[in-house]
Amino acid sequence: MADTTFGPKGWTPERLGSLKGKTYVITGANAGAGYQAARILLSKGAEVVMLNRSAEKSTAAVAKLKETFGAEAPVRFIRMDLSDLASVRAAAAELLDSTPRIDALICNAAIAQVPTQQLTVDGFESQLGTNHYGHFLLSGLLFDRIEASAGRIVVVASLGYNMGIKTIQFEDMNWDANYSANPVYSQSKLAQMMFAYELQDRVQAAGKALQVYVCHPGASATSLISTSGGLLTRLIWGIMSRTPMVQSAEKGAYPEVMCATEDGLEGRALYGPTGRMQTGGPVGKGTLNPHAYDKPVMTRLWTVSEEATGFTWAF
Repeated sequence: MADTTFGPKGWTPERLGSLKGKTYVITGANAGAGYQAARILLSKGAEVVMLNRSAEKSTAAVAKLKETFGAEAPVRFIRMDLSDLASVRAAAAELLDSTPRIDALICNAAIAQVPTQQLTVDGFESQLGTNHYGHFLLSGLLFDRIEASAGRIVVVASLGYNMGIKTIQFEDMNWDANYSANPVYSQSKLAQMMFAYELQDRVQAAGKALQVYVCHPGASATSLISTSGGLLTRLIWGIMSRTPMVQSAEKGAYPEVMCATEDGLEGRALYGPTGRMQTGGPVGKGTLNPHAYDKPVMTRLWTVSEEATGFTWAF
């Protein structure tokens, strides 16, 4: 049944009031939904800090936003490569040094459908290493600063969590024996969701003020597939992107902006488009399948993630 909390048109940025004095940190914000989220937040007076891999694309994105919102628009970037844990640590240190307040961290960046097995510099399968471990470490390093403003961590997931093996392949996290682009991507997005739902439990148990929400963009015309997918995947996606099946990157940003700003949201939920197959349509609360919050798997993944990243969360 469709969620009608926000009316027939679903959640839109029209619901936003002034965000002056608030600061939002977005990973992967120089293009696609992350860029559109930055644009929406800036339009309401917020400060935006982008954490992006490409300095060149980030410089161009910041310049474009300042063209729109004025030379004094409070937007900047810090270079960070999520696939490199040393880069994540350095970026987090620079961010904490320069940013006294963080109202939300939006974990938006991702790679997808990497055609052949690639390993990160730290030795992890690239999709798991980038999408999950990188964000797990970043969120842990920034947690106290976000918690100080009773802020939020927003995890941008994917309907891909419903595909693949629908659990974590603990016996071979790098998929050395059975690598396949789509199931491995699916596991990386499921891992992100499990991290978020387990973090909710731990935050609640510790009596902390921070909130954690999970969303997905639906089928949106972003650069995700074109930057990391194989040739055939890129071709198919290129054709689909020109059809009504795929919505704009701006609409793809609505769920993450909503989760970063809207009051009264549920924790154990998946927010995103609520139209046909949840790939488009009005934004609200969608369907969340229980394998995404399988408690024994979540707690085991947390332990594995702490060991992999060398970071122990302290609540």
